[in-house]
Amino acid sequence: MKILAVETSTEACSAALYIDGEVHEYFEIAPREHSKLILPMIDSLMAEAELKPQQLDGLAFSRGPGSFTGVRISTGVIQGIALGADLPVVPVSTLAAIAHHYLKTSEFECAFTAMDARMGEIFWGVYKKNQQGYAELIGDEAVTLAENIIYPQLQGMGIGSGWGEYPEQLSNCLGSLLQGIEANHLPRASAIVDLGVEGFDKNQAVAVEQAMPVYLRDKVAKKESER
Repeated sequence: MKILAVETSTEACSAALYIDGEVHEYFEIAPREHSKLILPMIDSLMAEAELKPQQLDGLAFSRGPGSFTGVRISTGVIQGIALGADLPVVPVSTLAAIAHHYLKTSEFECAFTAMDARMGEIFWGVYKKNQQGYAELIGDEAVTLAENIIYPQLQGMGIGSGWGEYPEQLSNCLGSLLQGIEANHLPRASAIVDLGVEGFDKNQAVAVEQAMPVYLRDKVAKKESER
């Protein structure tokens, strides 16, 4: 299986190529440079593997939450490649990508994942490592005040930029469940491609028309208006 993935939803920009179990990745922390960097990253990965888009089995991308501009970049790039090469796509949560990379590279089994959402809020999701080694969402992702988080009674690590902004509020909520904090953990395309592989295995790939970004604030606003 050959899958290309991109991630541009935070200050980090990355692209990864999965080829039959091996992952190759370009990763760079470069705020506001994503639109200049992402296509050359993709071109380099494909050239090094001597592949054309039509030889891929599918694509994966970070569908949000995250920076509005960053999420639009990853969505637009993947939509363009998918349309041109007629490829299926797996949309992957940015929160899931942060959690998956952390859980894959640490001994911990649960991640309390928080991204700074500005406006005094965080993007929040709790993930646990499943039997296959992938990050699996427990409950729902949400945009919320730090003091209003909903969480299971599991011990885990606090990861993501939200912990850098609201460490006291989040720590007070979780109490003894919190095993530590790593606020500088960013999403990577290598995690997106891992979760993309899992998505293809579970038949979660969609046509390009359905490969859309997810803005949790939009989701909340829609629910409120529907009421």
